Amino acid sequence: MTQHNPWPEEGNTGHIWDDDIRELDNPPPLWWMLAFYAGFIFIVFYLIYYPAIPLANSHTKGVAGWTAIEEYKGDFQVLNDWRERTFAAEEEQLRALDVTEIIEDDHLRAYAINTSRVLFTDYCMACHGAEGSGNPNFPILANDDWLWGGSVTNIKNAMVNGLMGNMPARGMMGNLSDEEVVEVAKYSIALSEGNADAEQFNVGRDLYNGKGMCMACHGPAGAPLAPNGSANLANNINRFQGVPDNLQASRLESYIYTIKYGVNVRDGADFLENTRRAEMPSFAERLPDADVNIKRLAVYVHSLGGGQ
Repeated sequence: MTQHNPWPEEGNTGHIWDDDIRELDNPPPLWWMLAFYAGFIFIVFYLIYYPAIPLANSHTKGVAGWTAIEEYKGDFQVLNDWRERTFAAEEEQLRALDVTEIIEDDHLRAYAINTSRVLFTDYCMACHGAEGSGNPNFPILANDDWLWGGSVTNIKNAMVNGLMGNMPARGMMGNLSDEEVVEVAKYSIALSEGNADAEQFNVGRDLYNGKGMCMACHGPAGAPLAPNGSANLANNINRFQGVPDNLQASRLESYIYTIKYGVNVRDGADFLENTRRAEMPSFAERLPDADVNIKRLAVYVHSLGGGQ
């Protein structure tokens, strides 16, 4: 920039670069000035017409009486009214029919599934994962491993009444030693791996069928004879992962912990500190319009895992 101004009458600011590039001091165009002043007028109008100025405990309301939340509520009501008009027949059928009848109707089953996805995300996904894929130490719904039965009626009843798992600590009589717990854990894993008849698992097998009385719930081959809330030890699907302070603990460590401390073991009204927790609350009071929404969710969950 030079200090010499060869164009003193031009109306430039005196800032000149490379001998002839200079900054002029011309007034802005009239249209630009009008728009600039109109902006101030619009600000005054906005402050009067809309809620805008914060106060100590509230804000100015504006002469329009408009709020974003009221506009949202109005639009939401329009959407709900449209839904009610469009799907009134389907909603009435969901309310009137039993879940076993709903899944037999292809159109109604598809409608129940399609209208359950948001409900599942809001109320179920935190424990059971996206599309029933399961989160650590919560049941997977996208397989056929149903501890309490996987019919659509079983699933509906679980949502209505809730579920509470139960497994005594250290076997049915609670009398397994630490060494015996390890042997039973090894045998339980062998059941899922198909080599439980190997001689190395003789001690664990005898404890499983005898002193531990594990077969009473889990069945002689690791598969419960009927759905009773007990895990199927023969299908290689693990309800619990790791141990409470280490989810990466080995499968054997996980089995040992579960056998040692049990599931939902209580001392009176209180759960023991180290016991596994496996509890599903009732959704009869949690879901809005629970009578119909539990049905549609039961149909959706049934579709995830085959309902076997």
